Amino acid sequence: MAPLLMLTEAWPLGITSVKFNVIIMKRFLLINLFILNACLLNAQQVGNKQSKNINIMENSKEDSLAISQTLDNYFKAIYEGDVALLSSTFNPGTLLFGDVKGQPYAKTLDVYLDGVKNRQSPKDSGKPFKGEIFNINVINSIAIAKVRVKMYEFNYHELLSFHKIDNRWLIINKMITDVPE
Repeated sequence: MAPLLMLTEAWPLGITSVKFNVIIMKRFLLINLFILNACLLNAQQVGNKQSKNINIMENSKEDSLAISQTLDNYFKAIYEGDVALLSSTFNPGTLLFGDVKGQPYAKTLDVYLDGVKNRQSPKDSGKPFKGEIFNINVINSIAIAKVRVKMYEFNYHELLSFHKIDNRWLIINKMITDVPE
């Protein structure tokens, strides 16, 4: 929560929390568009440079495996309601945006973790749960993973931005939408 408070101190008086959330969401979406464009540009450049392609693919495979392991912990923590394990997959200050059942969704990491702590876990509910990875795109120390989490009556599609910090891949932003099956 502290990083959000530090950000609000930089804004002039008179900006409401709703305006602030819109500003943050726009900034977040622009950053993710930049990352996606960088991924596409990198893919194009890699295709043009066959000799470097082998090196990049080897690094990408190692990094993709490490991100997959982080995602395995992420899925396990959501399923079991393990807030400590779930927290370890995120960088502090992560923001979460999207929509659930057509309603806007915007939370800080602390608010999200508190919600996980205070709900019945999918494991304890006995209801089906499935976490799956659609793809992972890595460029140097940044990455995006597209995943799906099916739990309760929700079918979440998520775009998770990662950054390699202190040799660990952590989720730095989460975008989520609930898609009917």
